[in-house]
Amino acid sequence: MHPIRKQRLVLVSLMVVLSSVAIGLVAFALRDNINLFYPPADVIAGKAPTDRTIRLGGMVVEGSIERSETELDTTFWVTDYEGSVAVRYSGILPDLFAEGEGVVAEGMLDAAGTLVATQVLAKHDENYMPPEVAAALEGKTAPAERTALP
Repeated sequence: MHPIRKQRLVLVSLMVVLSSVAIGLVAFALRDNINLFYPPADVIAGKAPTDRTIRLGGMVVEGSIERSETELDTTFWVTDYEGSVAVRYSGILPDLFAEGEGVVAEGMLDAAGTLVATQVLAKHDENYMPPEVAAALEGKTAPAERTALP
């Protein structure tokens, strides 16, 4: 084999090995950062893992929010209209969190099937308008259409 060809073969082989090692290390580092999303029906069916952090999404069941009188603990139910899962969260809930609204809770399932949430995200529809903007626009009409001069 020609020396230049041998040198190129060694260089290409080394690049392939180093690239494979780098990809393997990145995949190993990111494996714990993957949060899988499950609707309540899948959690009830046992498809959600109990040893990993998951995300549970759905609507907050009307009348299900129970707040502690002395602490920031809140328990509520999330449904996808096929099943419901209890969620327990300790902390300050987002401003948009309410009964009948969409929510995504991130946490781990306990032995009883309750999601012990570490984070709760309230979802809003695409028509959301900040209260300040809504107050500023209240009582105002749309500007009149401009007409072209003759």
